[in-house]
Amino acid sequence: MADLTMRPVGDAYEVRDGDVLLGTVALRRDDARTATLAWDLGETEEPRRSQVVNLAVTFALEELGVTRVQTFVDEDAVGDRRAAARAGMRRDGMLRHVDGPDQELLSRLADDPQPQTREGFVAMLNAALPKKRAIAQALVCDSEGRVLLCELTYKREWDLPGGVVDPGESPADAVVRELREELGVDARVRGLRTVNWLPPWSAWDDAVLFVFDVEAWDPATPLELQPTEIAAVHWCDRDLVRERATAATIELLDSLDDDPSDAYREAGQVFRGTH
Repeated sequence: MADLTMRPVGDAYEVRDGDVLLGTVALRRDDARTATLAWDLGETEEPRRSQVVNLAVTFALEELGVTRVQTFVDEDAVGDRRAAARAGMRRDGMLRHVDGPDQELLSRLADDPQPQTREGFVAMLNAALPKKRAIAQALVCDSEGRVLLCELTYKREWDLPGGVVDPGESPADAVVRELREELGVDARVRGLRTVNWLPPWSAWDDAVLFVFDVEAWDPATPLELQPTEIAAVHWCDRDLVRERATAATIELLDSLDDDPSDAYREAGQVFRGTH
């Protein structure tokens, strides 16, 4: 970046590569800690584009004395998003709009590793990679082969016990935690029964569902139901499952009946390696 320069012009800065004008950047100090960065670099291509953004971020951190620099990039502005990421800015979230494209919020902190270092490169990749939702559920059957389903307070259909895996938590730990929180039982996981990919549905993004084979407890064991989520629990034969369960649960259990050995499924269908 030795030949890149920033020169104040009005409320913005001109950025030049030697004698060539690349475009302008704008820096607005929002408060004592944060500055907002925007740029207009025309047809400037990589790697110069990310070098300009890095120069502006470094200037804000060192010369303006802020500890955080943020930017808002239109969701469809792939080049600008890539330039921000390569300048060490990490994704903080999305801002939704009614009258225009949604915008990605990215930022870099004063103590973040420099983007050209190994630590900075790994941090950039980790922030940019997709985070797929994971769900862990328990398949619990009694001595008569009936399946335990939970009657939920927030939807009409019944479902297998379990829930969303927390960040940094293993799916197996999640299903044990959920059974303890929702039913008040200390579950023993016998193994992974299957993995089921769930495509996007309604307002939900896609998810990976881990279904664990969980040892049934003594039917006489009193349950401590979590009142905000669980209205009741039911031991269900297949007829009752088809009458009351969610469509995804019915499909999953039918698939397991048809072929219990397959370790991977998609939306309840056995994966045959045809992808």
